[in-house]
Amino acid sequence: MPAGHGVRSRTRDLFARPFRKKGYIPLSTYLRTYKIGEYVDVKVNGAVHKGMPHKFYHGRTGRVWNVTKRAIGVEVNKQVGNRIIRKRIHVRVEHVQPSRCDEEFKLRKVKNDQLKAEAKAKGEVISTKRQPEGPKPGFMVEGATLETFTPIPYDVVNDLKGGY
Repeated sequence: MPAGHGVRSRTRDLFARPFRKKGYIPLSTYLRTYKIGEYVDVKVNGAVHKGMPHKFYHGRTGRVWNVTKRAIGVEVNKQVGNRIIRKRIHVRVEHVQPSRCDEEFKLRKVKNDQLKAEAKAKGEVISTKRQPEGPKPGFMVEGATLETFTPIPYDVVNDLKGGY
C-alpha cells in the first residue's frame, strides 16, 4: 500500500508526548496571558486534538496578532518556492508556549540603558555596540628545552631478515 498524505501523516514521533510528560496538562498552560506582538513557539501537544496546527508549524516561532477566548492567532513565516509568505494561523493555547528568542535582547537593552545612565553621570560618551571577539593576546614560552631527534637509517636487507 502506498503511504498516505493525510493532515497528520508522518507525525507518530513528532506529536508524541515526551518521556514522563504524559497525563494531565498543567493549569499554567491555560492561565498564561499572551499579548499582541509577543513571540511564541508553536509546539503541538498531541493529547489535545482541537485547535491543532499543521505539522509544518510545529517548532516554528511566530508573533501573536490576535487573542481569542481559547486560542491565539500566530503569524509565522513560511517559505513557498522562492518567496517567504507570512501565514496567519489560529492555534489553541495548549499548542503554544512563550518564546525565549528575544530574552537575550531584552537583557542587553536593560544593561545598555544602565551603562548609558552611568556614563551620563560621569560625563563620558560610551559605545554599547557589540564587538566581535578579538584575537587572543600573545605570550612567550619560558623554561622550554630544545631536544633534537635524528631518524634511524632504514636498511632494506635487515628489515627483510627481521633484523634490529
